[in-house]
Amino acid sequence: MSPLWTAADAARATGGEVSGSAGWTAAGVSIDTRSLDPGDLFVALRGPNHDAHDFVATAFKRGAAAAMVDRDIADLGETAPLLRVGDTLAGLDALGAFARERSNAQVVAVTGSVGKTGTKEALRLALGACGPVFASGGSLNNHWGVPLSLARMPSDLAYGVFELGMNHPGEIAALTRLVRPHIAVITTIAPAHLGFFRSVEEIADAKAEIFLGLQPGGVAILNRDNPYYLRLAAAAEAAGAARILGFGADQEAAIRLADCVLGPDGSAVEAIVAGRRLRFWLRVAGRHWVMNALAVLGAALAAGCDLDRAAAALAELDTLPGRGCRHRLAWPGGTLTLIDESYNASPAAMQAALAVLGATAPAAGSRRVAVLGEMLELGDASDRLHRELVVPLAAAEVDRVFLVGEHVAALHEVLPKERRGGLWPSAQAAIPELLSFLQSGDVVMVKGSNGVRTGRIVERLLAESAKLET
Repeated sequence: MSPLWTAADAARATGGEVSGSAGWTAAGVSIDTRSLDPGDLFVALRGPNHDAHDFVATAFKRGAAAAMVDRDIADLGETAPLLRVGDTLAGLDALGAFARERSNAQVVAVTGSVGKTGTKEALRLALGACGPVFASGGSLNNHWGVPLSLARMPSDLAYGVFELGMNHPGEIAALTRLVRPHIAVITTIAPAHLGFFRSVEEIADAKAEIFLGLQPGGVAILNRDNPYYLRLAAAAEAAGAARILGFGADQEAAIRLADCVLGPDGSAVEAIVAGRRLRFWLRVAGRHWVMNALAVLGAALAAGCDLDRAAAALAELDTLPGRGCRHRLAWPGGTLTLIDESYNASPAAMQAALAVLGATAPAAGSRRVAVLGEMLELGDASDRLHRELVVPLAAAEVDRVFLVGEHVAALHEVLPKERRGGLWPSAQAAIPELLSFLQSGDVVMVKGSNGVRTGRIVERLLAESAKLET
């Protein structure tokens, strides 16, 4: 197997200078010694709290093939294999650009207000059924995550899939010009990061920056049901997209939802794709996953994949940590069901998660329980958007609502008193009352923005269950 990087290629990509042992090769690229694999090229980035140059020696102890640095490192020795550059973040960008240039893969870029990571993972499966594929790991979608993912991409692939994120205008423009996609997917446009934008229209325009890197002959995949479809389609056309494929339930959609049966553990889906009828199964629950699957089929169509194989592969899609994972927990008197949606939250994501909770029946005489953390970065619209959650909570027939955060108090005020579980300033503070409330047979869903740390509630519930199992 060819190495991912040779010293010569890395130096040519970055304009850097190799010192020490000059014949090294690297099988991967890492920016964190805690997850570094032996044989990786370690890139010493500077973050808000740490300078990774301080960990170069640790990287070598853990088997790094070489390190990219932009300053001297004490006590390494003259033979340490180093790649010296002017700035390591710029060097990582250069590695990513070089990796993209040398690849003949069809590249898909994904963005959207919600559903980016799940759609990226579904694309990994669908395109992987048709040829060798690489997809960025986790949620590596920002100014260092995207070039890192590109730098990790092998050269001998059929497909590459990259997720692009943002919370300010201009961020996606820089990322898409680095990725240079042949296919650009926008999952949906919804209120998120409104603290940094004056309107949802501005969010749509920021997401539409993805088309600025679209390659000649490129295809845009857009949500035909979204109210901003025409705005996005106009932006794609202005950027030179050769084709625009809409997905959704709209009769005009090129990838159209014909029927679906939503269940607590998955969905049976029937779609019309470019005139062909496809039936497939998703083992992840929720209509939002169905819609994302349609976007994936649109990308597969644009990439020339075998649609039957791509659709069948979606049956292997699984939930991601904090994005709908289900746990059957041992609990006093029996078991309860935990739906872990703690990774992040926005109004659209909250509504989708509550719909899944509503589709999950508790045991006879038991309750549906929602533990909701504040949705952050919503600006002046925060109180209103939190209050509006009372509607999907009622539709899901949630029996008790536990709330964590500041602006979520607006929701607490409009909840019927019998549904109020309590309001706490922190996730940690909510745990004792929640533990005493939950009973065997209940279904509990936990969701909130990362900064509220509702994941700690999930961790505690899992730990309490583990105590009963030992």
